[in-house]
Amino acid sequence: MKHALSVTRQQNFAAWYQEVISEADLAEESGVRGCMVIRPWGYGMWERIQKLMDAEIKKAGVENCYFPLFIPLSFFEKEADHVEGFAKEMAVVTHHRLVGDGKGKLIPDPESKLEEPLVVRPTSETVIGAAMSRWVQSWRDLPLLVNQWANVVRWEMRSRMFLRTSEFLWQEGHTAHVDREDAMKETMRAMEMYRAFAEGPLAMPVVAGEKPENERFPGAVATYSIEAMMQDGKALQAGTSHYLGTGFAEAAGIKYQDKEGGQQYAHTTSWGVSTRMIGGVIMTHGDDDGLRCPPQIAPWQIVIVPMLRDDDGDAAVLDYCRELWRELGALSAFGESVRVLLDTKAAKASNKRWAWVKKGAPIIVEVGPRDVSEGKTAVLRRDRLYKDDGKLNTAFTPKDDFVAQAAAMLEEIQTTLHCEAKARLEANIARDVTDLAAHFKGDEAKFAGWVEVQWARPSGVALDKIVEQLKALKLTMRNSPLDAAPVDGNCFFTGEPAVERILIGRTY
Repeated sequence: MKHALSVTRQQNFAAWYQEVISEADLAEESGVRGCMVIRPWGYGMWERIQKLMDAEIKKAGVENCYFPLFIPLSFFEKEADHVEGFAKEMAVVTHHRLVGDGKGKLIPDPESKLEEPLVVRPTSETVIGAAMSRWVQSWRDLPLLVNQWANVVRWEMRSRMFLRTSEFLWQEGHTAHVDREDAMKETMRAMEMYRAFAEGPLAMPVVAGEKPENERFPGAVATYSIEAMMQDGKALQAGTSHYLGTGFAEAAGIKYQDKEGGQQYAHTTSWGVSTRMIGGVIMTHGDDDGLRCPPQIAPWQIVIVPMLRDDDGDAAVLDYCRELWRELGALSAFGESVRVLLDTKAAKASNKRWAWVKKGAPIIVEVGPRDVSEGKTAVLRRDRLYKDDGKLNTAFTPKDDFVAQAAAMLEEIQTTLHCEAKARLEANIARDVTDLAAHFKGDEAKFAGWVEVQWARPSGVALDKIVEQLKALKLTMRNSPLDAAPVDGNCFFTGEPAVERILIGRTY
C-alpha cells in the first residue's frame, strides 16, 4: 500500500506531523521565529471551532468584548505569582518609534523610550481585572461574565506549529462572582463545555480533571484541564479552566458592596482554548495519508471533483456536478447546512483527489463522463480510504442514493473518528504499573501512553521531589481525573494513604 506522505507515524511521528501540516496546506513558517502563517484550510478549521465554541459561550450568558494587546508592566507587578509565572515568556515594548542609524539600518529612537514598558498580551487577567474593578460596584453587578477572541504572545524557545508557538489565537473567558461557590460553578461549567466540545465537534476523547499544585496556572487556587492522548501516546493539554480565588481581585481592586453594606472582594475565574486544538485534531485523527478532519469542523465536508478531459464531454460533467452540488448543499447535518465545494481548478483530477485526501475532506466525490451517463458517483470516505487489499475503497453509488445517504454518512464519519480515538485512549492507560522507568524505557515504549496511579497529593518539598523524579524520566503529572475510580490503597510515590488518582505521561 503506497501512502500519500513520505514518512509514516511509526517511522517518525514528529516528522509525520510536520509533513501533514505542510501537505494539507494548514500552515507554514512566517519568517518570524516561533510565528506561523495559518493558511485557508487551517484557518477554516479555526473558524469552525470559533463559531461552534462561541455559540456555547454565549449560551452560558457570557458576553464578548475586546481588550488591548499592550498591557502596562505595572499591572503584572501587582500580582507577584502571576508575573513570576510568565516573566520568562513576556515580549516587552520599550520604545515607540525608530530612526535611521546613518548606516542604512533602523534602530529604536533613544528619545522615544516609553515611561513604562508595555507587555505584549500573554494573557489578560491583569488588564481585564483593571476593567472589572471599574465595572463592579455592587453585588447586583455580579456575576460579570466576559470573553474575548484574540491573539497572545508567549515567547517560545522551541516552537512547533499549532502546539507551541510564540503567537497563537485563542479565546479567554474571565468572570467575577460573589463567592467561591458561584466561581467554582463557573470554573466547572467551562471545563465541561471544553470536554463536551472536544468529544463532540473535534471527535477527540479527553480526560477532564484537576491539575496538581505544580501545574497550576500562575496565581490560581485550582486549575482544571482536558487532556487528550495523541497517537504517539503523549498527552496534549487541550483546554484549561482556573478558579483564581480572590488573589487577582485583591491585586486589581475588584470589590463590591454586599447586601449588608459591607465591602467584599470578588472571586474570579479564567478559562481558555487555543489553536493548539488543531494540533490535537491532527495527531488524534491523522493517518499516513494526511489529515482526517472531523466533519463538524471541516471547512468543506464534501468535495466534488469533476474528471475533465478538455473535450466536448466536459460541459455535461460540469452540469451534472453543479446539480449534485445544489442537491447536497440543500441537506442538513449536525443542525447546519452541508458545506459542499465543487473543485473546478485546472488540475489533473487524480492530483486534486489526493490533495483533498491529504487535507482530510470527509467525503470526496469524483464524477467522470461514465458516471454522468450511468447516473452515478464515485464516493471516497476519508475515514475508510482503503479496502483490505490495499486498493482505494471507492463506492460507485447512484447519485440519488448518495444524496439521500450523504448527511447520515457525515454523521457516521464523525462518530467513527471518535470511537477509534476513544478505544485507543482507553487501551493505552495502564493501571497496574509498579516501575515507571521500566514502563517508559526503550523503543518498545515509544507509544507507551499514560499511567494512572494513586497518590496522596503531597505538596512542598515532597511534591518537588516527585516532580524531579518524573522529570528525570521525561514524564509529567497530567491531571487527577474527575471520573476516576475511588482510591483503595497507598500513594505510589510516598506510601501514605492515597486521596485520589493521577495520570502520568509524556507531554507536548
